[in-house]
Amino acid sequence: MAPSAASPSAPSASADARFGWCCQFVPPDGDAAAAKRMNPGTVTIATLSRLSPARAEEKLAEVLRRNLQSLHLQLDEVARHPAYRRLLRVNSGLLPAYTHEVGRPLYRQPGIQALVRNGLEHAGRKAAAAGIRIGLHPDQYCVLNSANPATLDNSVAELEYHADVLRMMGLAGGWHPKGAHVNIHGGGRSEGTAGFRRGLARLSEDARNLVTVENDELSFGLDDLLPLADAVPVVLDIHHHWVKSQGDYIRPDDPRIGAIVASWRGVRPVAHVSVSREELLADWPADRLPDYPVLAARGLTVRDLRAHSQRMWNHALNRLVADHLAWADFEVEAKAKNLAVDDLEHDALAAGAVGAGPAA
Repeated sequence: MAPSAASPSAPSASADARFGWCCQFVPPDGDAAAAKRMNPGTVTIATLSRLSPARAEEKLAEVLRRNLQSLHLQLDEVARHPAYRRLLRVNSGLLPAYTHEVGRPLYRQPGIQALVRNGLEHAGRKAAAAGIRIGLHPDQYCVLNSANPATLDNSVAELEYHADVLRMMGLAGGWHPKGAHVNIHGGGRSEGTAGFRRGLARLSEDARNLVTVENDELSFGLDDLLPLADAVPVVLDIHHHWVKSQGDYIRPDDPRIGAIVASWRGVRPVAHVSVSREELLADWPADRLPDYPVLAARGLTVRDLRAHSQRMWNHALNRLVADHLAWADFEVEAKAKNLAVDDLEHDALAAGAVGAGPAA
């Protein structure tokens, strides 16, 4: 079982704040070769299925070497920045076919096991040495409250895979070690939070102690998820909340922030931020928060407004995030990845939310 809840610590000072990018690195100069080096590849189940066992193992090892090298390069990139940018969401496709019946026998082969274990152990040491906070985020098909037995089985297997990645990095065992987390959405409405609790109970202790749950813009808003705060940390997504609530910008002094902090049981929370797409709000002033009712009156739909922008173009939203850095670290979910983090950094520095010192 997860450790019992203790009295929550006061929110950390902004000196502890971190923010970072998710999964893919975008070279500032657009260098395609650098993008290929820095980002993982994959191999399809169909490809592995067509190969002999020996050739399939060889092919998987080839992809894994590339992916583990890209993880190390991403960690190196994060480590060269100031301490407040030491956060990275690792790509969930790092170990292709890990949970599939075609891939499982390959991952039991001694050569593959050694390759993965050594690469992830080294990555974990590198992250620890640089003080990089690590997270993962399975895709939308990971539904822990699914009423479909096959979907639920697959979701449990997917979460155990993510726990294995963190375990090999030295980031499992206990309650969110060094802030490590595997974040998912609440799932479908039909089974509700009771279904989520049933699914959570099916996980190993290590996996259960790594899971976090995030509000979304369709099924589970923040208020819907707060009843789970006794069982799992809640990840606030500011953009999802804005869409779901049709325009509410949650502030750091909102009483719900205290409940979110308490759900993390002394670990510094993680939150998410993004903003609506630039081309949809091309004439919106960058120094004003987007106004949901005004945009909806223009004919923009939930589907329009929920989509993530390329960059963190809205300075007013960035300043709001700077205020929230007093209590949470932020994963930036804009499509331009690290380039969007540059935008947030500029405004956070201007607001005095983070220090301008050199890389630690």
